[in-house]
Amino acid sequence: HISVAVLDLRTLVPYDWAAIAAHVKRTNRVVVAHEDQMVCGFGGEIAARIAGELFEHLDAPVKRVGALSTPVAYCPDLEEAILPQSADVLKAIRETARY
Repeated sequence: HISVAVLDLRTLVPYDWAAIAAHVKRTNRVVVAHEDQMVCGFGGEIAARIAGELFEHLDAPVKRVGALSTPVAYCPDLEEAILPQSADVLKAIRETARY
């Protein structure tokens, strides 16, 4: 059994650091999931700040889930292949829980 808390950031500038920190301190594990690319995506910035400022509260490394480093095609099949899917998020959650 895995319990999951979801924090939906409504804005990225500014983003709610206090809410992020509170979730990290409560759960001690983090999966950052977003539709941006993994390389140079905003989720990487959030993951880096969590790792840098809240390291002592983490029981596992911060896991990231994002799009492939390629332009997103306007075709449902290609979009599905490029953007993260629920199965990708679930896999990251399970890996983080097992750590």
